[in-house]
Amino acid sequence: MKCLNNSCFKLISFRPKLMTTVGNISLRPLTFLLTGIPGLEASQHWLSIPLCSMYVLALLGNALLLGVIKLEPSLHEPMYLFLAALAVTDLVLSTTTLPQMLAILWLGPCTISFHACLAQMFLIHAFSSVESGILVAMALDRYVAICLPLRHSAILRTSTVAKAVLLIFLRGLILIAPFGLLLQRLPFCGHRVILHAYCEHMAVVKLACADTTVNRMYGLVVALFVVGMDVLSIALSYTLILRAVFRLPSTQERLKALSTCASHGCVILIFYIPGLFSFLTHRFGHRVPHQVHILLATLYLLVPPMLNPIVYGVKTKPIRSRVARVFYGRVA
Repeated sequence: MKCLNNSCFKLISFRPKLMTTVGNISLRPLTFLLTGIPGLEASQHWLSIPLCSMYVLALLGNALLLGVIKLEPSLHEPMYLFLAALAVTDLVLSTTTLPQMLAILWLGPCTISFHACLAQMFLIHAFSSVESGILVAMALDRYVAICLPLRHSAILRTSTVAKAVLLIFLRGLILIAPFGLLLQRLPFCGHRVILHAYCEHMAVVKLACADTTVNRMYGLVVALFVVGMDVLSIALSYTLILRAVFRLPSTQERLKALSTCASHGCVILIFYIPGLFSFLTHRFGHRVPHQVHILLATLYLLVPPMLNPIVYGVKTKPIRSRVARVFYGRVA
């Protein structure tokens, strides 16, 4: 990746480098140009400060969470193993996009090779799907823990958790792999300026100078399948959980059961709300200012990785106690 100042931006825009695919059928750029946040060039340096701070918090928080879960034997349970998988996913999501984005905000528009762009796009969408799947698994874990407490250890063994996480990763990889394959068959006719801070699927598809119906429809089907199936599964799990909770005889027991689900509910809202907004804006939100869309798409990949460790650290007593012992030598 090579960063350029603003004076180079116009030169590259008008003198694109191209590569010819097999048989000279279609033209594909050697590199794309990522512009950052169009319309906010004057304030991009200031925007980099909170974004960089959030990225550092995401790295430290998730690394600390992984360390605590690894070192504390009492946390080697399904809920915390899923949480460790979530932390790894968040580290991949934030690291895939934020370093390059900060380079753009500090140094100006940056070039990225065609294949590096496809790789970044694949990692972003694949691990977004993985994160959604892990949230479903955590919701099912809460359902078993509250509705079937006596069978929890029998149903969710460590081997079962490992298999579930593997299947979730495979689902993300298999569903997203065709994105890059479908893009490689498209001609771009020299169009190489991506009005975005990273290689998002629809932002790249819009540069093609051919019929992109297959790409758009496949992207829509995958999004609806993943989000629709996962949200429905989470909603069903929490419906059964709430029904079981409100049947408990003691108010104290009801509050305790609800408190165990509160942190997970916050994480679900943090992840899905900005993600759905970004998805709908790309397809239907033509009146939404472009800079607002890019900012929200950026926060979608940064806010959950930053807040997830904080939410679980505050809400989960075993994690809070272990962190307190590490830093203060006492139990919180």
